[in-house]
Amino acid sequence: MSILSDKWIRQAARETGMIEPFVESQKREGTISYGLSSYGYDARVSDEFKIFTNIDSATVDPKAFSNTSFVDRKTDVCVIPPNSFVLARTVEYFRIPRDVLVICLGKSTYARCGIIVNVTPLEPEWEGHVTLEFSNTTPLPAKIYANEGACQFLFLKGNEPCEVSYKDRAGKYMRQEGVTLPRL
Repeated sequence: MSILSDKWIRQAARETGMIEPFVESQKREGTISYGLSSYGYDARVSDEFKIFTNIDSATVDPKAFSNTSFVDRKTDVCVIPPNSFVLARTVEYFRIPRDVLVICLGKSTYARCGIIVNVTPLEPEWEGHVTLEFSNTTPLPAKIYANEGACQFLFLKGNEPCEVSYKDRAGKYMRQEGVTLPRL
């Protein structure tokens, strides 16, 4: 596998709509940076948030996840309670080619504040808005800024197209829109 450059990412975005909307270069003017970088793409977080709350003393169960564990907010700045997390989504919609795997890493600006961004790999031929998890590891409230950089996606090209893609096996998160909770 090799990591793909800004030239390849730009061409794939233009020709196949791999990233929409696509920002051609890094934008930084008073914001946490986003857009095309040397070997990746810094995606933005939308203004839709699901803030985890334990108001009902629920148990977190990935096989029987309750939507009542979240409070929905549409806002420019989301405050994550101490030692808690929020779910959000990218502004960008991704369409991953069959011979590419995408890995996501959090932005250093958030990491240096104790905020961890978690995203599972984007598999070959997956498409949709990416659900993001922001974990506040600190004992203090933490802010997330909508429409600013949240994480960087790195595009890795396989030595050949995969035998079975996410689309082929009809993955349960295909074409997800909005903030998507766990599904079985």
